[in-house]
Parts: sequence; structure tokens; C-alpha cells
Amino acid sequence: MDALVILIPFLPLLAAIVIGGGQLFGWLRGEASEQATADIAVWSAVFTAIQALTLLGADLLGKNQGSFSIGQWLSSDQLTVRVNFITTGFNVQLAALFSLLLLVSIRFSVNYMHREAGFHRFFFILSLFSSGMFLLVLSGNAMGTFAGWEIAGLCSYLLIGYAYHRPVATSNAVRAFVTNRIGDAAFILGIALSYAWTENINWLHIDNFASQLTVVESTGIALCFALAAFVKSAQLPFTPWLARAMEGPTPSSAVFYGAVMIHSGVFLLIQLRPIFEHSFLAMLLISFIGLATACYSFIVGLTQTDVKSSFVYAISGQLGLMFLECGLEFWQLAKWHLCAHAVVRAYQLLTAPSLMHNVHNNPTTPVGVSLASRPWLFVASLHRFWLDQITDWSLIKPIQRLAHDLSYFDDRVIDRFMGTPDPAINAISSFVQLEEQVLGAQLDNEQDNFAHGTGLAGKLTQWTAAVMHWFEDKMVLRGVGKGAVSYGRELGHLANTFEQLVIRPRYLVLFVLITLLVAF
Repeated sequence: MDALVILIPFLPLLAAIVIGGGQLFGWLRGEASEQATADIAVWSAVFTAIQALTLLGADLLGKNQGSFSIGQWLSSDQLTVRVNFITTGFNVQLAALFSLLLLVSIRFSVNYMHREAGFHRFFFILSLFSSGMFLLVLSGNAMGTFAGWEIAGLCSYLLIGYAYHRPVATSNAVRAFVTNRIGDAAFILGIALSYAWTENINWLHIDNFASQLTVVESTGIALCFALAAFVKSAQLPFTPWLARAMEGPTPSSAVFYGAVMIHSGVFLLIQLRPIFEHSFLAMLLISFIGLATACYSFIVGLTQTDVKSSFVYAISGQLGLMFLECGLEFWQLAKWHLCAHAVVRAYQLLTAPSLMHNVHNNPTTPVGVSLASRPWLFVASLHRFWLDQITDWSLIKPIQRLAHDLSYFDDRVIDRFMGTPDPAINAISSFVQLEEQVLGAQLDNEQDNFAHGTGLAGKLTQWTAAVMHWFEDKMVLRGVGKGAVSYGRELGHLANTFEQLVIRPRYLVLFVLITLLVAF
């Protein structure tokens, strides 16, 4: 039964390939093809859920061996990376739960996204995201988990900017994408440290090796993966990206930030439980960040007036409690909390569009007395404690100023030293010189300064052009007849035809595939 694990990430990936190929080649386009796209996405989700539930049932009956390997993907020196999956425990349980939540969300999206301009694009991204999340949860090594981690992040960026014609959507998508790259860098560093100190990147081996690591080594690995988890699960100081992510369609918000992807950070902590338990500093940091995020989200959530913003801070607050539970070593409680929270938030976000209808004529709850009696706290909560502005002031603006200074240095110092040559390339080309001869140009004029430049690069280009001009004038142009002109033109037409053939997408893809095959 372990082999069933292959189909769980593969089926949604296949659906994404079919939908994407249909769009690319024009098979799926417009409202007329909506039913075909919906059927592909929904039925792939159905079969994926069946496979995940079957694998879970086999695990509960003790039929699974715990892991399944397809084969070797990469081997370099002592590093060997296999394509392997975990087929038992919390990973399989979470995959089964996520498969059901994804099925419900995809089916809900069929009606919700009807007649939207990006209907097919939405289901392509959602199917690709499903494959990435299953890879993240079920992969048996850090490289496979990171691949799923990146696919999920990319799909999140694409759906936040779903309405790409709106500047707010694209700005929020870029902001969320850049913020998550901090966590990705920490994840990569964690993989590197794991390999350096355990000589392996399989999760099972890393966990079993935890007791042999020194406190410094386990702390280094734990802090890297903790930072990745903080970013992915929107913990302080990275919480603001989650509010920006709600710019996407409601079904994607429910899947990404209510049910599935937002819990990736908590899952990563549970996956590396032995490593974290061996580092007191990492456990202390997780507890502190989780508690701080829970308190921050609770206070800010009291003053939010729109539905999605209220849900954002409710979600980040509950995630903060999960981090606190992990830091206090209540691992089993964190697992149950994660699963229950995923179900509740998926339901709440999917019903968010109809919330105003459901609460019609219900009186609005006033702000609590404790908050209303403290105007300074109310204002700070209303402005979300200016966390976005502090980030702009401390990170974004200094980087912008640094980029401006580097650009100024490049323009005023580097360019003036190196120089910017005039179009001397025309003088180097023999075909241009031949055309000048045909047109009657005075090529034997020694006073013809056809290459000028400034700076070091300009002088070098001028000298090179002068040598080439002398060679062409003495050896080529005066030694060939007009027949060479027609031969050169035919050769040029042939080269242009070959170039147009090569730059066709199908041949570019073929060349890339050949290059990759040769490289590996």
C-alpha cells in the first residue's frame, strides 16, 4: 500500500499539466470550456482524496512500512538525494485531511469563479498548489519538502495577484512573495547545516541523529527552520504579509491562509520535534514568538471592521498558540489544534462572502471597555501597531537608499572610468563594410574616424576597430569581387532563417531538456 503515496502529489500535478496545456494550445478557453476545466480539477481532487484516505486506512491497520522510495534523484560526493516519501504517522493523517479540504474548496470554486476572466488560470494554479502541498507534507527528505514549500509559495504569489490589472493586488503579491523569501533562505541554510552536521537530509535520519548533535549544532539547525516556520505561518514580525495576501479570491484565501498552506510552519516544527527538543534556546524562542503573536493578533483583531481582516488576525492568533504549544512541548495538542483549526477556518473563509446576509439585523458588538478606556491602545490597534511602517522604515527604505547610492556610483564613477563606446560595432562588421563598398562609400579615406569612444573601454574599442578596419580594407574588401556580396547576403538570409527556427518555443524547450539531460 505504500506505493499509493506516489499518486497523491502526482494526480493534481497531472491535472495542472492538462489544464495548463489546454490553455497554452487553445483547447481550454472562455466560458465554453469551463466545465471541462472544472471536471479535470474536481475529479483529480476526488481521486487524490481516495488515495490519501486509503493510505491512511492502511497505516491505521498497520499495513504500511513507513516509507517508499522511487529512486535516486541526485548524487554529489557524499550527498545522495532520493525521491522518497513518508507513508505513516502524522504526515499521512495531515495529507488525508488536506485532501478533503482541497476537494471541498475546489468544488466550491467551480461555482464561485464562474465567468471570471481567469477561470482556467485559477484552477491551473490551484491544482499545482495541491501537488506542492502534498509533496511538502509527504516528502521523506528536506529537498522534497523544500520543493513543495517553493511551489506553494509561488502559487500563493500568483493567486494574490490574480487580478493583476489592479496595482494593489500586484503590490501585495510582490510584498508577500519577497517576505516569504526570507523564510526560504533560512530553510536552505537549515538544509545545509543538517547535511554538514548529520551527513544526510532525510527527515528520519536527522531526527534520529538529534541526540548525537551538540547543543550548538542542534540550536543552529533549529533556529534556521524556526525562522522559516515563523515566516510561512505569519508570526511576528512577519504577520503583516498575511493581511496583504487576502487580496486574492475568497476560495484561494480559504485554501492557502485558512486551511492548508498557513499551517506549514507548525508542521515543520512537528516534523523536526527531536531537533527542537534538543535546543532550549530554540524552544524558548518559539514559545516567546508564539505568545507575542497571539497577544498582538488578539488586540489588533478587536478593532478590525472587515470580515477578512478579522479572520486574518484570528488565524495568526491561533497559529501563535500552536507555536506556544510546540515550545512548551505539548506536541500532541499542537497536532489536534492544527487539524481542528484547518477545518474551522476553511469553513469560515468559504462562507465569508455570505456572512453579511447571515448576520443581517444582528447588532454590532461594541469595543470592549478595556480597549475603549485606553485611546492610545485603541489607536495603536487600529493601525496594527504600525508594523508595516516600521518594516518600511527599518528595511525597505534603507535598501532603496543603498540601491540609489550604488546606481549613482555606477553612473558617475564606473561608467566614466570604463567609458561608453560609440557604435563602433558597425566598423567591425565585415558585412557592413561590404555594403559600404557597394554603395560607393570612401573606405580608403585614412581620415575617416569611424570609431570614437571615451574612457578605457572606448579607447580599447577604437583601437580594435581600427585594426579590424585595416584588415578588412587590405585583405578582404580589396581582395574580393562583387560576387562575395551576393554570397554574403545568401548566407545572412540562411542564418536569419535558422535563428527564427531556433527561437520557436518548442525548440527552446527541447534544447533546455537536452541540456538538463546532459548535465545530469
